[in-house]
Amino acid sequence: MAEIFVSGIISSAEGFGDNRLSIRYQLSGGWRVVQGEAEGQTQTDCPSVFESAFFGHPIDLHLATSSIQGWPRLLLQVWHHDAYGRQEIAGYGTILLPTSPGKHVLTAGCWRPKGSWREELMHRIVGGGLQLTSLSALEDPTIREKIVSVSTGTVKCELNIITKNFQRYGILS
Repeated sequence: MAEIFVSGIISSAEGFGDNRLSIRYQLSGGWRVVQGEAEGQTQTDCPSVFESAFFGHPIDLHLATSSIQGWPRLLLQVWHHDAYGRQEIAGYGTILLPTSPGKHVLTAGCWRPKGSWREELMHRIVGGGLQLTSLSALEDPTIREKIVSVSTGTVKCELNIITKNFQRYGILS
């Protein structure tokens, strides 16, 4: 089996305006998780206004496959926490795991669905906003291209990748 070892952190998020943020993530793709957690959530960082939110949340995975179909990716949901304790989606993003071994600093551009002018006004005044009913839009570009969206910010991850048996399965790294 081709194997990949992923060790690193979800480092930071910026550009979301008020950065009282946390990130929920889950692994997607056709690979089997041998060890590690395929999903999780960072703590909430509460920096001063317009500063980056820092997490340092660890990711440690061992994945295996006999086919390279469905290359693994991290699906990200960025959540904003307001002063009243409410949570609302601040953005969605994806990070495709690198195919080459070594240290990688990856940045995911995030977005959220854009509503009508009335929904956007309500989002600004009351909070809330549109959310995806399924994360399949993050995996399937044909679904994603049909969604009108607004760019929100970026999430940075620092990942160390080790590959094993890639040449045996014809995967070039």
